[in-house]
Amino acid sequence: MMKKFIERVGAMNCIMLLVVLSIIIVSEYLFLNGKKLDAIFIAFWAPTILGFMNYLKYKK
Repeated sequence: MMKKFIERVGAMNCIMLLVVLSIIIVSEYLFLNGKKLDAIFIAFWAPTILGFMNYLKYKK
């Protein structure tokens, strides 16, 4: 199942999705520990990376 997903999406996109997921987790951790401004700053990275991935996908 995972192998088919990686073949369909691509290895680099899977890595980038894992990076985005880790960014979200770090942001939640910071938010729950009281560093709300840092968490908000880091949380904006995830949609930026996803937007950049879409840009590169449809640039062709």
